Amino acid sequence: MSPVKALIFDLDGVLVDTAKFHFLAWREMANVLGFDFDEHQNEALKGLSRAESMTKILSWGNVSLKQAEVLHYMQQKNEWYLSYVDKLTPKDALPGAENFLRHCKSYGFPLGLGSASKNARTILDKLGLTPLFDAIIDGTIATLSKPNPQVFLKGAEALHTPPKNCVVFEDAIAGIQAAHNAEMRAIGIGQPDVLSEAELVFPSLNNLDVTTLITQLNEEKHT
Repeated sequence: MSPVKALIFDLDGVLVDTAKFHFLAWREMANVLGFDFDEHQNEALKGLSRAESMTKILSWGNVSLKQAEVLHYMQQKNEWYLSYVDKLTPKDALPGAENFLRHCKSYGFPLGLGSASKNARTILDKLGLTPLFDAIIDGTIATLSKPNPQVFLKGAEALHTPPKNCVVFEDAIAGIQAAHNAEMRAIGIGQPDVLSEAELVFPSLNNLDVTTLITQLNEEKHT
């Protein structure tokens, strides 16, 4: 079993919950275009890029747009989304997230962020978490969506750590699969029945101990 030398975190659902902002903004756009969709459908957008989400949403509404219109509405959606993000404060970080990041840093682990969001740096700044990361790979750097491993491979490269020595924290099955496609181990943050492909699953980062996690990972049969 390869020793753990670096940790890479997804953003939405692991460190903060901005998925609700995406939902509200996408839904506002859909309403302008004359249709609606619900939170259950919104789950299918997890881990997708903005362009891929747009394509899926338009298919739900059976709406066809010219490329210029697609770009316009994507930009409009992002402006609505950023209006919600602008109200974020450090208090909006998910319970235990900042403490766990600091705990990991205290043990000398380099930390990376691996997110499809093009707004990841803005969100981290609002939460006051940016200084805790040694590398930030977001949607402006990684162009291929999970389960493609690009975002995590770029993270490992930025952290100067072989992929096999990295552990990923993810809340979406596509993210777990991306980690495995990068030959990294994955810790799921969320529901065990949804994230069953992860080596370990916890409801949140709250009260987790990194040394205990690594011990548990080393006891797993997964490689």
